Amino acid sequence: MSSVRRAAFVLVAVSALALTACGPSEDGAAGGPAAPATTPPASASPSTPGKPSAPAKPSAPAKPSKSGKPSTPAKPSEPGSPSTDPDYDVFPCSTFDVKFTASLAEPTTSSYLLKVTNKTGKPCRVLGHPIVTFGDLDGQATQRGTAPGIEDAIRLEPGASAYAGLMGGPKDAKSKTVSSIAMTMDTESDLEQVPLKASTPGFNVSGTNSVTAWMDNAEDALSL
Repeated sequence: MSSVRRAAFVLVAVSALALTACGPSEDGAAGGPAAPATTPPASASPSTPGKPSAPAKPSAPAKPSKSGKPSTPAKPSEPGSPSTDPDYDVFPCSTFDVKFTASLAEPTTSSYLLKVTNKTGKPCRVLGHPIVTFGDLDGQATQRGTAPGIEDAIRLEPGASAYAGLMGGPKDAKSKTVSSIAMTMDTESDLEQVPLKASTPGFNVSGTNSVTAWMDNAEDALSL
């Protein structure tokens, strides 16, 4: 009887082992970690080729000005560019630049024609009136007439001359005569000049002596 029970127990145990081997795993039946499901990879979609960048738009042309012409941008000034004024580097004439002479023009009035000639190799400007003194006497000739401004002053080229008229005074008890005069140029500066002398025999000096501005011809110098 005991051998029959033992055989039945063995049979039950073998059946249990057979069921375990054929059924789902214990972990899966008991809620344990299930085997990961194998999911087929999604087919990679082909990448979309990038769109070509739009070409740059050309810059808009300059808007026309009120006159109908397109405005032109101003060019920057170039440093050190020379002036367009042809006389920008022509300086006033001084007694260092000229030769000076005086010649009798009118004996009855004792008037003289003054003349300066550029003795240098470059031009200079003859400004205003000559400054005329009378030897050892005090005073100087007064200015007669107006002189052009510096912009319109005579441009004295090398070897060229300018003229002025020196008027003598009437002879009276107070007048005196001198045999020479001295002249300096108007330079509109404090340049110290050496006076130029010219012979003027019998020139009558009184309180009415006057001198014209420099002219580019002798006739105009004596007609004022």
